Amino acid sequence: MSSLCKDRPPVARTCTRTRAEVASALLPVPVHVLVSVLAPVLVMLALGLWGLDRGGMWRDEAVTFEVAHRSVPQIWRLLHGVDAVHGLYYLVMRTVLSGWAAFARPDEVVLRLPSVLGAAATAGLVAALGVRLCRPRVGLWAGLLYAVTPMAGHYAQEGRSYALVSAGVAGSTLLLVRAVRGGGWWPYGAVAGVTCVLHEFAVLALLAHACALALARVRGRVWRAWGCAVGGVAVVLLPVVVVSQGQAAQVAWLAVPDLGAAGRLLEGFAGAPGLLLVPCLVLAGVGVRRGPRGELSLGGVALPLVAVPPVVLLAVSQVRPLYDERYVLYALAGMPLLVASGADRVAGVMGRLRAGGHFAPARTPLLGVLAIALVLASRLPVLQADRSADRRPDNLAAVSRVAGRETRPGDPLLFLPAFGRRAALTYPDDFRRTRDVALSVPAPVDGSLYGREVGADELRRRLGRLDRLWVVAQTYALRPGWSSRSPVERLKRAVLDEEFVPRAEFVQKGSTVRLYVRRP
Repeated sequence: MSSLCKDRPPVARTCTRTRAEVASALLPVPVHVLVSVLAPVLVMLALGLWGLDRGGMWRDEAVTFEVAHRSVPQIWRLLHGVDAVHGLYYLVMRTVLSGWAAFARPDEVVLRLPSVLGAAATAGLVAALGVRLCRPRVGLWAGLLYAVTPMAGHYAQEGRSYALVSAGVAGSTLLLVRAVRGGGWWPYGAVAGVTCVLHEFAVLALLAHACALALARVRGRVWRAWGCAVGGVAVVLLPVVVVSQGQAAQVAWLAVPDLGAAGRLLEGFAGAPGLLLVPCLVLAGVGVRRGPRGELSLGGVALPLVAVPPVVLLAVSQVRPLYDERYVLYALAGMPLLVASGADRVAGVMGRLRAGGHFAPARTPLLGVLAIALVLASRLPVLQADRSADRRPDNLAAVSRVAGRETRPGDPLLFLPAFGRRAALTYPDDFRRTRDVALSVPAPVDGSLYGREVGADELRRRLGRLDRLWVVAQTYALRPGWSSRSPVERLKRAVLDEEFVPRAEFVQKGSTVRLYVRRP
């Protein structure tokens, strides 16, 4: 063999080296690594775009849509009173909708596209973490598992910030790995800072990163560099925290979470309810492996990411309720990494046991992909059902269609409670011929979400002159015994009960459109 190498012409060796160098310059990332990262992106993108137009927005999306159509000064004024935690997201969405308006009228599909792209980016970043911390097939499996998880698909189709926050946390986690291995720290701090401003509860991911560094037993210089980066994040985030603390009443509807909430979150992360949860947890447990001192391992990064933010928020919420699964969606990224790592470990053991048989290690990635395809097939009914507007708490488009079909020009209209006005703010064309009898100052001018209404005395005078009145109400507000802290809302209900009788009713999910006429 050595004589053959000596007889080979020097030119041939030079040409061979030149081709390799050219190939490396054109494609610096190996093909199998590129496929491992891009395949989950494409799968998540396809699942996110599937059924993106549900035929209507629900209330949280409606707020995004309405606020994103305001001017920057109007948004800035709004944030001083409510929704400071979503301020950056509203500005991003205003840019998106304004840019789209140059080509066509923005609709709910455009509203959800950033979330689809955020979810696709998260799937790719999860895959990149698996490649960086373990091997390409682990990255491929982890990214695909993330893409086919119903919880990820659900929020990929929400016109809210949570999918983008997930992408930011996954990106900052990948940059943390890069920084510990000798890269710069400022990209980590910058991405983490933007992500925390996008939603302040993403700061819990920094606690997960601290736990990952502690498990890796990194040296003091790494802790100092990480501390400086986190200090920069704190400086940027502090004004948002101060303002949002004064708006704590916005989350007063949250209840103290119980063990059932924790169980549902765990099932959502695993994407496997009931008995199917057990194999996922077993694989995740097998995937927890500790790396050498000073090195971040896959288990050491993924386990704190999936566990620390939910556990901390659930614990805090026992004293002050702040927990909702949306706020820790980004922690989902850790679960597929653990499951894929466990599957890789099991595949390695099987390969060694069958070393003398017909087992082909090269086929292992394809077998894993086939298994994930079967998982996707089993989840398709869940994913398909989630693409219906009925899977959301309400459908403002359905309410608006009733108003546009049934009302006549000049008909007086009353919203009960006032935040029911979001249907008119989101779909104004269906309400153009009606007259809002309670509105005093429109929402964009008032710097509020739903506008300012007249006082109780003035509203009573206005209602006293009417013989016919349309009411768009939350269904619970029409039930016997309902009351409100607001004197205006109590007056609305009292006048309807005492002076009017219902003539026609149209019930949609969570909302009721009812025609009242004055009592004889």
